[in-house]
Amino acid sequence: MISAGSAVFWRGTIALVIGSFMVFANVYVTQPLLPMIANEFAISPLQASASFTITTFTLGISLLFYGPVSDALGRKGIMLMTMAGITLTTFCLALVQSYESLLMLRALQGFFLAGLPAVAVAYLGDEYTPEALMVAVGLYISGNSLGGIGGRLIGGFVGEWLGRSATFGVMGAISLLCLLAFFFLLPKPQHFEPKPLRVGHILRNMKSHLQNRRLLTSYFIGGFSFFIFINQYSYVTFLLEAEPYKLSAKYVGLLFLTYLSGTLGSAISGKLARRWQQPSIMVLGTGIFMLGSLVTLGNSLMAIICGLLINSFGFFLGHSTASAFVSRHAKHSKASASSLYLVFYYLGASLGGFYLDPFWQADGWTGVIMGSWLVLGAVMVAGVSLMRKERVAYLRTS
Repeated sequence: MISAGSAVFWRGTIALVIGSFMVFANVYVTQPLLPMIANEFAISPLQASASFTITTFTLGISLLFYGPVSDALGRKGIMLMTMAGITLTTFCLALVQSYESLLMLRALQGFFLAGLPAVAVAYLGDEYTPEALMVAVGLYISGNSLGGIGGRLIGGFVGEWLGRSATFGVMGAISLLCLLAFFFLLPKPQHFEPKPLRVGHILRNMKSHLQNRRLLTSYFIGGFSFFIFINQYSYVTFLLEAEPYKLSAKYVGLLFLTYLSGTLGSAISGKLARRWQQPSIMVLGTGIFMLGSLVTLGNSLMAIICGLLINSFGFFLGHSTASAFVSRHAKHSKASASSLYLVFYYLGASLGGFYLDPFWQADGWTGVIMGSWLVLGAVMVAGVSLMRKERVAYLRTS
């Protein structure tokens, strides 16, 4: 097994961080372009957001496929195959001229984007020691936030400079470089044990995971946190494009540098988990997220930026902890368990915009924050209940 701090630990972890960066840069590259897309195709903000949410929707659904398949066929090959599919569809997106074609390709891209997220944590669970796993998952998820930042910066700056099509061309070239680096860096699996691919067995595994109250609660926490977090960013692009801010696409793209605090939150989550129970860290992250949402209600651009920095730190602290919690507490078929977590996570991203849109229409950004607090309050309650379950389990075994 790979131990924390070894040379092979860093090779594998860096490879997965690069893969994570590639995946999430492609997911989020359209987000700073949403006002531009809405204007170009004469569609509403909610319709423009579909260029993002259609991808997260097909990504979420596809996770149900990759997890079980990787339990039978292995992890590395699936990650490489799907990363190649991402690269190809990104280059194809550079050629489209209609919004319908863009949506179709983004939906297909979502299918490929699911491959690495569905399998990466399970790969770590197979190959890394428990201590190394906690550290590596935090670093791997920090790649999510770096990808989110990178994709949005590329979308904002290249989109404003060269246009929508060139943005996908640049993203395709970056994806190809990431694919090559991943291929050469990721260690060959040594401890994977294949399981027969049986549909009935897969369904029973998923049913078992959903009947595990610890896992189900962590699915709820991750899914509904992302339900709010990512869609706040979608609506804030429209807030900042309008009066009194009037920010262009490149400056809206810079706003996503606030994800850097999320990188920090992910990176330290494993260290915090050595000292405190993981559900306590999830509750802490949710509380920080709620605080940051309130800060964004300040009237200045600086208040919005500070609030988003706080949001990002709190969200990624909770998310990376919840993801590691699932891998640690799954009693079998860890890839399937991790895939179910991500299904909840990305379906949350896909549906949150529909939930927040009536709040946006009724009271603008203030309405969005009110709607956010309603959901985050429920997430906080779920986190506290998980804390109690963990405490009871600890007392029973001590």
